[in-house]
Order: sequence, then structure tokens, then C-alpha cells
Amino acid sequence: MVSVLVTGSKGQLGLTFQDLTLDFPEVSFDFKTSEKLDITQRGQIAEAFRKGNYNFCINCAAFTNVEVAEKNSEEAFKVNAEGVKNLALVCKEHGVALIQISTDYVFDGEKEGAYSAQDIPNPINEYGKSKLKGEEYIKAILPNKHYILRTSWLYSKKHGHNFYKTILKKAQSGEELHITDAQRGRPTNSEALARFILNEIVFGDKPFGTYHFADGKPMTWYEFAKQILEENGLMKTTKLVLDTNYRTLAKRPKNSVLR
Repeated sequence: MVSVLVTGSKGQLGLTFQDLTLDFPEVSFDFKTSEKLDITQRGQIAEAFRKGNYNFCINCAAFTNVEVAEKNSEEAFKVNAEGVKNLALVCKEHGVALIQISTDYVFDGEKEGAYSAQDIPNPINEYGKSKLKGEEYIKAILPNKHYILRTSWLYSKKHGHNFYKTILKKAQSGEELHITDAQRGRPTNSEALARFILNEIVFGDKPFGTYHFADGKPMTWYEFAKQILEENGLMKTTKLVLDTNYRTLAKRPKNSVLR
């Protein structure tokens, strides 16, 4: 049996891992919500690791609200950087491999092509900066026992609050949709990401290091909304409007396509 701790297990990715437990009977999962295991409290992490006998820690705990992070960067860094630092330190003490979920937002979006794992990050918002700081802590503390897995535009059709579910809910209630095409990326299904982690990392032979995982083809948010409507048979009954004046507090990379 392989023993895996999953933090932040009440989020969409954590819940997705819970959906897959029957598909991976050779894994002993320990799911911890943020209430049961607050990664900003190193003592709580140390206690959990003393009781568990983990081979891997998959960190799904994160501060993910990009807009709020811009106004409250201290809280974003507390979770995404200092919390990750705590995890890395305890993983080091117990010889546990850390799998960190990171983001396309560590890049500035100025590159014309897709970003590779070797490209130099340059985040343009506080959320991206906090996630990059977490990556840097991991590389310094666990140089030879970590996986940093950057993904983009993560969504679950079942769990959490995300673009896919929001578009579907608004369309089903008859709302007019105003969606921007100012950003381009790769929408990633949480189940595809979870299966990749379990198959290719937990049971695979990938060397430790930084990887990119993104699902599907590159598209804009407008194109993604159109795809959601089409696959749910809502295109004819929903008014989808291209909004070129969409404004957000946080700067967003105009191109965050991951290779």
C-alpha cells in the first residue's frame, strides 16, 4: 500500500481525489480538510505526520481567490507561501515526497507560445507571486523530494465554485452571459489532473522536479463558455455576449497556455 495525505480535501481537487478512491485500492488515503489540518500551523502538520506514515503529501490547500488576494496579499502569502514552507519542512523531517499544485499565474503572459516548465516565472498579480514563493520554498527545503505541478483554469463538473459550474448555472437560469476573450489558456478538468498525479507520479517513475499538466486545447474564456453551452445543449437558449470591456482588480496574464 502507498500512503497518501491529501490536504485541503474539501476543495474541488481534494473532493475529486475522494471520488477516485475505489479506482485506486492500492492507495491508503488520509483526507484532511483545512479545518482539521491548517497548513499555516506547523504544529498541526507535525502532529498529523507523527500519527501517519505517509509516502506522499498532495497539497490541495491553497488561497485561490485571485481578486481577494490582490486586496489581501498577506493572507494569500500566509497560505500559499508560508503554509507551503511549513509542509515542506515537515515533509523533510519525515522523508515524505511533497506534491505541490501550482498555477499558470506564475507567468506574466507575454510569451507568444506555450509556457514550458523551464520558462522563467514572472507573476503579475499577488496570487501568482504567493504561489511562486511557495514553489521557491519547496525547491530550497526539499530539493530532491518534490513535485511542483503547475496547472491552469482548473474546474470540476461536480465540485466547488468554478467557471464551468458558474456558466452552467447562469445559462440554466436564463441569464445573459458576458464573457471576455482577453485571456488565453487551457481549461483543465480536475479528474484528469487527479488521475495524472496518481498514475504518473504516485505510481509512475517520473523524476522529482517541476511539471506542467493542462487538459484540452488552448482557448479563451469566451470559447470555453461556448464549449460548455454546446456540450450541455444550451447554446440555442442562451445569449452569449463577447465582452471586450471586462475589468478585474488583479492583472491577468493574457496568455497562460501551458505546454
